[in-house]
Amino acid sequence: MLLPTEISYTMPRSLPDVQLEPGKVYRTAALRRWGKNPTRLAQRLEAVGVLRRLGHGLLYAPRKSRFGVVPPSDSALLDAFLDGTPYVVTGPARWNSLGLGSTALFAHPLVYNTKRSGTLTVAGRTFEFRRVAFPAQPPPEWFAVDLLRHADEAGVDADDLTARLADKVSKGTLDVDALFEMATQFGGPEEVERVSDATQAAARASAAA
Repeated sequence: MLLPTEISYTMPRSLPDVQLEPGKVYRTAALRRWGKNPTRLAQRLEAVGVLRRLGHGLLYAPRKSRFGVVPPSDSALLDAFLDGTPYVVTGPARWNSLGLGSTALFAHPLVYNTKRSGTLTVAGRTFEFRRVAFPAQPPPEWFAVDLLRHADEAGVDADDLTARLADKVSKGTLDVDALFEMATQFGGPEEVERVSDATQAAARASAAA
């Protein structure tokens, strides 16, 4: 017969009160605020369904809808993957919305950032990363200059693009000063020349009207 002092129970350690935002992607190191061993804590939270592992040291706090778990957004992935450093998503989705004749389609989103270059798959989604300069809050004029730089990739004739740019300038859709500023800071000589041609054409059209 066992004496009471010989009876022992293995009690599971209670999980700390981890406050996570549904739909947000976290780096494993972010869990350090709730425990000294973030990797082990991540494993425990994953085991009970509080977190889902995405790879690259990323963890997803699931957001649920009536249809089930909602996948993380691209911005949530990029915020965590690039560790809060600046980035901007550009490419066809933004270029085509300018109404400058671009109808390009890329296989992967184009992400300008300050940390890495190359094509990489994160949580099943592929991004093309490029380390290039970009403004902190890109205005439409910057995207127009970015399109000028990638006219060939976007499948747009540079002369046609310049003509459409002149039309947008004459209608006031794009600001002349902002265009020159973006072309000077983030473009090259060809982009500056194209913007100059477009603004001159817009001025002639305005004078003839």
